[in-house]
Amino acid sequence: MAADNSKQFWKRSAKLPGSIQPVYGAQHPPLDPRLTKNFIKERSKVNSVPLKNKKASSFHEFARNTSDAWDIGDDEEEDFSSPSFQTLNSKVALATAAQVLENHSKLRVKPERSQSTTSDVPASYKVIKSSSDAQLSRNSSDTCLRNPLHKQQSLPLRPIIPLVARISDQNASGAPPMTVREKTRLEKFRQLLSSHNTDLDELRKCSWPGVPREVRPVTWRLLSGYLPANTERRKSTLQRKREEYFGFIEQYYDSRNEEHHQDTYRQIHIDIPRTNPLIPLFQQPLVQEIFERILFIWAIRHPASGYVQGINDLVTPFFVVFLSEHVEEDVENFDVTNLSQDMLRSIEADSFWCMSKLLDGIQDNYTFAQPGIQKKVKALEELVSRIDEQVHNHFRRYEVEYLQFAFRWMNNLLMRELPLRCTIRLWDTYQSEPEGFSHFHLYVCAAFLIKWRKEILDEEDFQGLLMLLQNLPTIHWGNEEIGLLLAEAYRLKYMFADAPNHYRR
Repeated sequence: MAADNSKQFWKRSAKLPGSIQPVYGAQHPPLDPRLTKNFIKERSKVNSVPLKNKKASSFHEFARNTSDAWDIGDDEEEDFSSPSFQTLNSKVALATAAQVLENHSKLRVKPERSQSTTSDVPASYKVIKSSSDAQLSRNSSDTCLRNPLHKQQSLPLRPIIPLVARISDQNASGAPPMTVREKTRLEKFRQLLSSHNTDLDELRKCSWPGVPREVRPVTWRLLSGYLPANTERRKSTLQRKREEYFGFIEQYYDSRNEEHHQDTYRQIHIDIPRTNPLIPLFQQPLVQEIFERILFIWAIRHPASGYVQGINDLVTPFFVVFLSEHVEEDVENFDVTNLSQDMLRSIEADSFWCMSKLLDGIQDNYTFAQPGIQKKVKALEELVSRIDEQVHNHFRRYEVEYLQFAFRWMNNLLMRELPLRCTIRLWDTYQSEPEGFSHFHLYVCAAFLIKWRKEILDEEDFQGLLMLLQNLPTIHWGNEEIGLLLAEAYRLKYMFADAPNHYRR
């Protein structure tokens, strides 16, 4: 009878663990698998079935049997005192928990996996860059040991992941914030930006290795095509475009309550709280209202695609960069109510226009059936098959489809895989590279995948591979790691972009 009650509960409950979301994915921002890898490995050992006895499960079967897609707050409305939960055998639950704890203490993993987890992590990762990093490491390690069966979202203290350090060019190795070379580069940027007509080609060359925080807002406006190169026209252009945006607000925003726009607005309203849920800045009501207006106006003005999940993430780098123009302290905890109304209006309008410029180049990613993403994922599969056949065959052996993990890489431009500080550095290069978001991103994804080839080849089942690819250990990445990733991506582009015969089989 207890079993029947339990089954009936899951049948009538809409919030099943692992339920498929429109955009595939697990945690955002990415968690540190070094804290949970052993636990995941133990689960995969228990749940996996030898390939000779059972064919590798499909992605939908995998998703139905894992709890990595819980949304924050999904369990807040559940009544855990209901009879369905009371029917659980407490002795069995306690015995299972004790067994998991014992497995953790024994650290029963393969010797080569154990070595790779430690030896592959540079000593520089042990340097804590900020108080929020220290809190993240402390909270994660403590809670994983005490409550290994709890979902990450149910933790009493949610870690704060550093968004942009006060000195955004701080590397993971704790390198000096401003070297002589960086001071020289900053001076070069200032000379370019203050000239009567900024040389955009030269600005792109300087921006490729990264843009200093002090000049990033105006540089991004120029590189995105939002701001004119002529310095005399900039002030009037900004004023005109900002007034035009708020004209759209007056003209269209009230229509969100009309019946034919309700679905769009409702989806935006649902997605906004899920945007960087662990960063306090994006949980402020005023910031969420700004994001709702930006996304709704964009959707109304682009009916061919409308709003698609994932576009909400693309606003955040622009918002943070333009906010940093007015804020000296750490942005991640800044209370935007301290800014004047004019400053907030400028940040909102500039974020809208720069996001619109970006999406103009990749809009086929978000039209019906998202053909742009389909093509890019197929191109990634062909590229990886040429540059690393062993990894490609490993995916084929365990029936892992590229669409199952790379859809999110293309839909969100790797924003779910990298800390936001790394995304901002990555976008410095994307905006300075011709067709950076639409073309160069493919080679960045290929380089990113091959970066984890050892960890990929160590996984020997479908579930382990998907768990790894959806929770890659990038939480401690900084400018050094992004610089190496971009260098490898440029090498791949140089080899394959103009050599289509090398690109295809």
